Amino acid sequence: MRVEIWAEITCPWCGLGAHRLHRAVERFEHAERVEVVHRSFPLGGGFPADRTVGVREALRSNHGIGGDEAEAATRHIEELAASEGLSPYRVLDNQVANTDRTHEFLAHASAEGRNRSAWDAVFRAYFGRAQPVFALDDLLELADELNLDRARTRQALVERRYDSQVRADARRARQLGATGAPFILVDGRYGVPGAQDSETLLGLLRTAWDESRPATAVPAGGAPVCEPAGCAAPARD
Repeated sequence: MRVEIWAEITCPWCGLGAHRLHRAVERFEHAERVEVVHRSFPLGGGFPADRTVGVREALRSNHGIGGDEAEAATRHIEELAASEGLSPYRVLDNQVANTDRTHEFLAHASAEGRNRSAWDAVFRAYFGRAQPVFALDDLLELADELNLDRARTRQALVERRYDSQVRADARRARQLGATGAPFILVDGRYGVPGAQDSETLLGLLRTAWDESRPATAVPAGGAPVCEPAGCAAPARD
């Protein structure tokens, strides 16, 4: 069974949502039969490509949220993350920027067989260490952490080799009905918006698994049944 999750790397609900999904899969009775695939849903195209902006400034200028309201909203997410094993999880004191290059790095890492580990590394660097993950040098450091070939990674990013794939990922998410991130697709049939809790996701995994597997037939053992040719009489002792 395949589970796909679309995310934006600067979205705090995405980092938490990915963590919750993996916790649900770990608890699932058929975890070894589940493939989790991370996909890109860039939402930071309006930010500058050559510099970072503080989260406080971005909330104030883009959403009109500031002061105590911004503190309360982001601290709530940080506390939720801490209660679920993600600590530190830094939101308000972080930086945001255009994420296109970051998503292209993730697509390159995925092509090199590092889908889960690359997304984990980016979330860990960004939310765990409040480390920028936008510039070429930032991403090459992550390539070293993931044991990716630095020269090949640089070339892929400079040539924008994965730009079309990132845009295709986002387009598919919108076709599936996603209007924001995170967005999860379970078994190609169940679209789930938002950072659902692990218990909800576990229940959905079980439902999708049961619905995709036919019931196992057991021998009738002499019990009377009706068939197209007629009804069998009960067996006599």
